[in-house]
Amino acid sequence: MPNDLQTSTAHRDYSLYISDILVDLSKSRKNVESAEVRIGKLHTPVEHAARKTLQQTFSPPVKISPGISFSLHVRHKRLFGMKAEDEDVDFDTDEIFRVSDARGNPERQEYVKSHEKTKIVVKLFRSITTERAVSSSDENPELQPTTDEIIRICPRFRILVIGKTGVGKSSLINHAFGVEKALTSDDKPGEANIDTEFISNQNDRFVLHDSKGFEPGDEDNLKIVQDFIERRKNMTALKDQLYAVWLCFEIPRAGGRLLETGTEKFLTLKRKGKLGDVPVIIVFTKYDKLIDRMDRILDESSLKGLSDTDVKKLIKNKAETELQKICIGPLKTFAGPDIPYATISTKEEHKETLTRLIQETENRVRQHFALEASVMTSIAQRVDPRLKINASIEVGKRRYWKALASSTAFKNRMMRDCLKVLHTDIVTVWNFSDPHRYLYSTEFRTMMVNMVNKLDSDDEPAADPNKRFVVGLSMVGTIAAIVSAMAGPAAPIVVPIAAGIVLAVWVHDVYQMSHDTLQHFMSYIVSLTFVLRTLYIVSENQELTRRAIKLAAASYLESPMSREVTTQIQEYVRGLKLLERADRDTLDKIFELMQLFDINAEQDSELRAQIRAAVGSLPDDPW
Repeated sequence: MPNDLQTSTAHRDYSLYISDILVDLSKSRKNVESAEVRIGKLHTPVEHAARKTLQQTFSPPVKISPGISFSLHVRHKRLFGMKAEDEDVDFDTDEIFRVSDARGNPERQEYVKSHEKTKIVVKLFRSITTERAVSSSDENPELQPTTDEIIRICPRFRILVIGKTGVGKSSLINHAFGVEKALTSDDKPGEANIDTEFISNQNDRFVLHDSKGFEPGDEDNLKIVQDFIERRKNMTALKDQLYAVWLCFEIPRAGGRLLETGTEKFLTLKRKGKLGDVPVIIVFTKYDKLIDRMDRILDESSLKGLSDTDVKKLIKNKAETELQKICIGPLKTFAGPDIPYATISTKEEHKETLTRLIQETENRVRQHFALEASVMTSIAQRVDPRLKINASIEVGKRRYWKALASSTAFKNRMMRDCLKVLHTDIVTVWNFSDPHRYLYSTEFRTMMVNMVNKLDSDDEPAADPNKRFVVGLSMVGTIAAIVSAMAGPAAPIVVPIAAGIVLAVWVHDVYQMSHDTLQHFMSYIVSLTFVLRTLYIVSENQELTRRAIKLAAASYLESPMSREVTTQIQEYVRGLKLLERADRDTLDKIFELMQLFDINAEQDSELRAQIRAAVGSLPDDPW
């Protein structure tokens, strides 16, 4: 008997594959507790996305055939003690194929179904060229990194930066995306053709479009920018669309005009919806100069008895008051209270301001574009490690992490192949400047396997659950002390785990559902994430060296955090009864552990400052 997902379509010369399902509940009063897509024998949950939206991405996509059963099973939340309500929204696959025929069988298309004020969008491919489709008879599909599919759909974060020459656009781009030279053509900043795509060889995960600011009486550039945004808005492929606009102004002095006529007209277009959904974020630059001005006009008599910290806080408060008066107030009066903005400086002592800009940008992209675009926003930026961790979680949830305990994706696979795909996804999200691909090397992957093996095998006594490791500022001091102690001498960094030979016997086994396997996978994901988090601090967006990687690995291994992570994972796994039902709890536990290294942008800058002198620019080490 033929499998449901392989029903014959001989009467057609093409097949359809589902890549995404989006459920828009914004106009529905019902509260959805859970939803599940059912295609033949394949049943998979639909994840909650932004606002009242659910989304499921299939990687690889799922093949459908005429006549196959296809439905969305929805469970609505209980209200006031009432029984939960279940319903099935059925799809007619014959109708889906008829609609596709009527459209001329485009390679990419959407099938939209409305059901009681709920909009369901099914994204379809006419054919697949880059990866195989899932079917229930395909017992051993290729283990492909989830990031491969994300990059295929959205290879770069596309941004337009508008601002007059001298406003600080190049410095902003350099620091936000961790490159030394943002504009890589012969065009001068501010004079570039808006259609020119600037792609840095130091970070090829973003593409920059540059536009000069709106000068008084210059209607031409306003029209150029409007037409560019319109063209990009109408492009069907996600990779070609524009995800964000940064409109840059230097913070004016008191009495200076903030918005020129051209800028007011541009913001009017945005307010009236003429520019579509693309987020426009106002960026006030050179915040450090405002701080300096506030410092110079301070009344010395008001500083008596204040500590240096109190003085800095006073200056910052005065700067915020001035900002409200000359920038934010006038902007909101004209553009409305919901206009997103950020005040930034690229100076070392104000680097945390860039974090707020990047977070605001990612948040707006996530609200208006497919998940691939927001993930690529997080991958491209090199400012906020929290977004890197969140993006790793989003990538993991799409396939491999969401079924670690009972993973059908790993069935009949070697453990080393399973770890390799987990490793690749996490490293790809962090997007370090790694031209030698050290983080993808056999040596580094072997080092991580042996680290996990050592941590899982050590016979140290379990941590006292009543004396849990204190994180936050204490972690800053711990890592700083360890890194400084290890990095000082010019001698090679010694990592107490081999980087050339796999010492973990279990890596050569075939995947089996077991408590030990789950512990190894969880340990690998969290340990690799924390090593890369430490490496982010150590490397400071410079080209990676083996010495920096070894320093990050050795520092994490020696820190009390590595033992704390291991202890919590062991306690969690020992408490599991049925692994088949542990997938959701396992995801939640990984998310919880990821928060152990949660320090804010200011603490991050402090930590970098403490270790900068110790790390220095010493020669590289062999593995």
